[in-house]
Parts: sequence; structure tokens; C-alpha cells
Amino acid sequence: MKNVVAVVLGGGRGTRLQPLTSYRSKPAVPLAAKYRLIDIPISNCLNSGLNHVFVLTQFMTVSLHQHIRGTYRFDAFGGGFVEILAAQQTMDADASLDWYQGTADAVRKNLRYLLAQQFEYVLILSGDQLYRMDYAKMLAEHQAAGADVSIAAIPVDRKDASALGIMRVDDTGRVIGFVEKPKTDELLDSVRMDPKWIDAHGVDSKGRDCLASMGIYLFNRKTLTEALEQSDSSDFGKEIFPRAINERRVQVHLFDGYWEDIGTIKSFYESNLAMARPDSPFELATSNAPIYTRPRFLPPTRVDGAQIRQSLIADGCVIEPGAVIENSVIGLRCRIGRDAVIRDSIVMGADYYETPSDLAALDPGTPPLGFGAGCVVEKAIIDKNCRVAAGVRVVNETGKDELGEGRNCVVRDGILVVPKNHSLAAGWRLA
Repeated sequence: MKNVVAVVLGGGRGTRLQPLTSYRSKPAVPLAAKYRLIDIPISNCLNSGLNHVFVLTQFMTVSLHQHIRGTYRFDAFGGGFVEILAAQQTMDADASLDWYQGTADAVRKNLRYLLAQQFEYVLILSGDQLYRMDYAKMLAEHQAAGADVSIAAIPVDRKDASALGIMRVDDTGRVIGFVEKPKTDELLDSVRMDPKWIDAHGVDSKGRDCLASMGIYLFNRKTLTEALEQSDSSDFGKEIFPRAINERRVQVHLFDGYWEDIGTIKSFYESNLAMARPDSPFELATSNAPIYTRPRFLPPTRVDGAQIRQSLIADGCVIEPGAVIENSVIGLRCRIGRDAVIRDSIVMGADYYETPSDLAALDPGTPPLGFGAGCVVEKAIIDKNCRVAAGVRVVNETGKDELGEGRNCVVRDGILVVPKNHSLAAGWRLA
């Protein structure tokens, strides 16, 4: 993999993940108690033997940059790097003063850096997906097929196809058809596959007859350069890739592991809680393909007389007697008071510990960081550095599926979300 460079796309504004993306970019959103979304593609690269990675960023980048700089450091002899390429204005005569207009535009504007070293292949990745993949296998298949472009694909049912880009391939695995988010049976039938073909190529179709694009592309260096320089297309999935099907040899790489695009509050919530299950579809405790993240010097979590079931607990927490935690994800430095109940929830914890002087300086009525005695949190996402007073019920008792901005919490898909740094004082109720 020494002749491959990876480009991780930092994502757009992340409006569907609001308010979690009000203070950070999508790849910087915390995941599974102690990680961030950006750790997934970078860890996949490192576990695949690929240690040349550029991360393209644009929106709300401060925390993402801090995390990358503090996590991914390489010695002087290995030649590896994880470098940030932030959106910038340049002195080029034809340079646009606009921000990135899409995924392809972002790569085009940074092409000089990607081509500065003699990498033969460029791997394009998303910064907000949850999966585990060995890119070395994708490269081997790409080379064996003599492909110009390879794309990772996952089998899906017809009922899920309308939200994805669906491909049709020939007997050799070459992509010969593509429809973006097919809404009619006629369009879907034009790209459907025989499940027997999928079965014959090492993946159990389980009756699934559609191949969905995962947004993971492997380009030959020359192919990518020509595709970007000979057009002003702004997006890989909607423009560059469909055009390449007609002009190049585009090969499919089948994948059948767990894969989730973390694009909405609902997908974020469900994916996190799924990792807390004993039968998690995405196993965190694995020796051969670990997820890397920022090393922290935190004490072990202290638990005293609490009940904890089917949950992930990060480092540095204090969980007091009588607390009940069920089917939840508890983040770093979280303090949970006596008899508090946290159920079916994601709690992101805190960025710091409060000192005695910090506590003494709090305004009257402001609770300390964490969760006070006897509070109840159900089906909620509590962002970092939040304060929940004793006895408060953080529960969507209104039953509303949606509740907008303008208050110290919102509801998305029936999930109550408390934004970062917010405080729920004594007596608070969801209006």
C-alpha cells in the first residue's frame, strides 16, 4: 500500500446532524463513548497498511484539527502522515474564491498536494461512515481487473435502494449501469442484479438484488487527474463516477460487513446503541483491526453500587451508588449522581473536570457538570459539557417526533437532543 494515498473528505455542513454539528464538523462528532467519526476511516487505512492520508476540511474544523494533530503522529523513519488540507484561497489565476462546491471540487482544489509525491493510486473516503474494511483487498482486485476506477458496493434490499446510488455490473464485475436514488420500479429494474451472481462472488446475497455505492473510490492516478482537469464537475457520486462508467473501466469491489452512513440523528443514535449490545454488528474489541483515537491520561472509571446493563462506559467517569444505566453510551469524564437513571441514551461526557474553585464560582441555580441525584434520562442524546440538575427528567414526554430550535433542547425523530454546554436547571421539563 506504499503506492496509495488516501483522501478523507471532511463533509459538508452536516445540517441533518444538527445540533451535534453546531460546534463541530461531522467527522469530529463523538462516537462510541471515546472515539470520533474521523477515527473510523483513518483506522481502516492504518489497519490496511496505508499510512499516507490527507483529510480535507472546511466547516467548523477547530476540534477536528485538534483531534487529528493530537492523535495521528508518525516517527521520522516510517514515512507516514495524516495531514490536514483546509479550504484556502490561493494565488492561482484560475482559482475560485468560493469554498468547496462538492467532493470532486474539494479534491480538484488540492490536486497539487496529492500529486506532489509519486503515488500510483488515490483512495477517496468519506469521513462520516461507520464500517471496517481492508483496503488492501480492494487494491488487489483493482489491479487484477486492470481497472481505471474501483468502487466499493454493498448488497441491499429493494426497499432500501431508493436512498442510495444503485449499480449494475456485468459478469466480470465491471460497472455498466448506475441510477442515483431510483424512485420507480422501472428504474430499479434497470440496475437490479441476480442474487446468484453476488453469491458466486464470495458474498452471501441473502436474496438482496441491488448493489449500492458506499462512496468509496479507488482511482488510478492518471484517471483521477484527467477526470478532474477535463471537467468542472463538483461531485464524485453524482457526476464523476457516472461519467467514468461510460469512458473508463470501472470495477466493483463487493463488501458485506456492517456499514452505516452517519448522516442523521436517527442513524447516529441507532449506530451508537447498537455497539453497546452483546451482539454488536460493529465489534470494538478486536485485536486485528482496532479503532485508534486520541490517547488520554484519564483515571479508570469508578463505579460504586450502580446497576449497569448493555452499555459502553468511557474512561474517567464517576458513577455513584444507586445509579441505573441501561442500553446507553457514557462518554469521558461523566459524573452520574446517586439514584440517577440513564436509559436508551447517549451521554457524551465532558472535556474537563470542574475544580472546587470552578464549582464555587457557579451562578446560583446552575448545577455542576454531569447528572444530579435522582435525574432521569431516556431516549436522549446529551452533548458534551452539559449540566442536569438533581431530579430533572430529560424525557420526551410530549411524544413529539420533531421539536425545533429556540430552547435548550430539540427533538429529532423522537429523540431528545441537548446541545453542547447547555444547562437544565432544577424543575426543567420539555415544553
